[in-house]
Amino acid sequence: MSEKGEKIICRCNDVTLEEIEALIDQGVTDIETIKRLLRVGMGPCQGRTCIPMIVSIIARKTGKKPDEIKLPTTRIPVRPVPAGVLVGEMDEE
Repeated sequence: MSEKGEKIICRCNDVTLEEIEALIDQGVTDIETIKRLLRVGMGPCQGRTCIPMIVSIIARKTGKKPDEIKLPTTRIPVRPVPAGVLVGEMDEE
């Protein structure tokens, strides 16, 4: 868990700005790698909040423009899944 005063970037997985910046300082500037190491973008919001912030952090720390930073791969289900199955209200057939 984060300590008091730390800035949380990924609320779903409690990942702080400091953790992300430490990886970038070590040379990790690929969002896919950051995602795998810190599990950002893998919570219930699927990165809707944290991924844009991480793009901004990488841009600021590396001097790249945000549109130069490759976004993580989105993996959709192999076949459509009814929403009721995802929330546990019905069985998958």
